[in-house]
Amino acid sequence: MRGIALVAAAGLVAAGLAVAPSAAAEPTAVTTSVRAAAVFEPAAAKYKFKNCTALNKVYPHGVGKSGAKDKTSGTPVTNFRHSTSLYKKIIKYRKSHDRDKDGIACERA
Repeated sequence: MRGIALVAAAGLVAAGLAVAPSAAAEPTAVTTSVRAAAVFEPAAAKYKFKNCTALNKVYPHGVGKSGAKDKTSGTPVTNFRHSTSLYKKIIKYRKSHDRDKDGIACERA
């Protein structure tokens, strides 16, 4: 295929028409490998948060076990994400996210 393109380009150059090679005509091995790496790159862990501010950007009211109740003297948080498996992964990564140990990580009203 490349030989045909070169013959056609040589014919156009001989006729006085200049042809610039197109970068998009044939992908190089570098661009192909970059695309392949992006496709097969593993997704970032969705339970590793540096602090409660980062967690609250994804889960605005926190993450808790299915039957968890907020320990507070004020109005308890009830609209947090109820997921025992996600809570366990978050706490396993960073225990400080549930300082009051009520089963809700980074609860926020």
